[in-house]
Amino acid sequence: MDLSMLEEDPYPFYSRLRASGALSWVEPLGMWWVTDHAMCRQVLADQETFTTDWPQSLIYQTFGAQMLTTGGDVHRRYRASAQAAFMPRAIRDHLETGIADAVHVLIAGMADGPVELRSAFASRLPVLTILLAFGLPFEAEARLRHWYDRFEAALANFAGDQAVRSAASACVTEFHDWMAMEMARVRAGAPNTRLLGSMLQSGLSDDEIRRNMLITFFGGISTVEALILNAVWALAHHPEAQARVRAQLTLMSAVVEETMRWLAPVQSATRQVTQQTTLAGVTLPKGAIVNCMLGAANHDPAVFPDPERFDIDRPNLAQHLGFATGPHMCIGFRLARAEASLALGALFRRFPHFEIDPDESCRPTGLEFRQPRRLTLRR
Repeated sequence: MDLSMLEEDPYPFYSRLRASGALSWVEPLGMWWVTDHAMCRQVLADQETFTTDWPQSLIYQTFGAQMLTTGGDVHRRYRASAQAAFMPRAIRDHLETGIADAVHVLIAGMADGPVELRSAFASRLPVLTILLAFGLPFEAEARLRHWYDRFEAALANFAGDQAVRSAASACVTEFHDWMAMEMARVRAGAPNTRLLGSMLQSGLSDDEIRRNMLITFFGGISTVEALILNAVWALAHHPEAQARVRAQLTLMSAVVEETMRWLAPVQSATRQVTQQTTLAGVTLPKGAIVNCMLGAANHDPAVFPDPERFDIDRPNLAQHLGFATGPHMCIGFRLARAEASLALGALFRRFPHFEIDPDESCRPTGLEFRQPRRLTLRR
């Protein structure tokens, strides 16, 4: 298997794997891939048999024990410490105005002429939003962005490059040191009515708070940046859909959902088998690694007919697995939807139509995290 080819376009390969069965052994990575929608849902829902809690996982190696790498009561306690901040009312009452303000500032700062959307907007908005959610200073944007880039490389480091792992580890240490200072400031009387203040009252230890903040920061950035860029890419290449949405902005939610399906920002969710089990007629031993390929599941023709077509009229858009599913479904999925809708609405108002400069842009790539690495819009 040539992984570089999958970085460019994994979907034809997913289709071939699915045609030969829902479960496939991937020798170069030493793991099983699930490419079937129903089986992905089955695995992700069954945390007793398929766990996120093992020290060799990339996410554990990078971030340690937190809400995505624990199960049972520990997982529920970690998730409960942050859950309230990501519910619809909390987002509406405490975050949407601030997000809209950040969107306005970023768009107002765009120079006349072509705009490279990732650096000017999509990579910045989710960082500012997650700082807003935690009640932390916007001045931390640059350092958080630097850390994020190292974390993303580590979570896609299936080849086990030690330099990539070490760079991420150093950034984790820096994050913990910074967060310890911010926590001390709040305890010393600095006002914080946001998520950081709430977590300090949750009963978690300081180390537990920092680890769970770290994964929440990462997740809050990775999905939204890619979702904005991928939606713009999709609409630029589907002018009829773009025209319909411009005429009827209530269709924006359908754009967000179909983008999550058609071009999922996060392409997989990895689990370890806790006890010998049978899946798709295959006996899996304890310790086997099963990777649920979310991007493949979202292109399963048994659920989404003509899956390669970007179609905002699909009647079952909510069935996509772009945010995963089960106990470890993305805690911030509602915030991601709200943030992307606000961002896209503002971009619609700024740009009369989405036209990509092909010489200054990249098509979406990435086996684990998929998005354009550069996307320049013409005026």
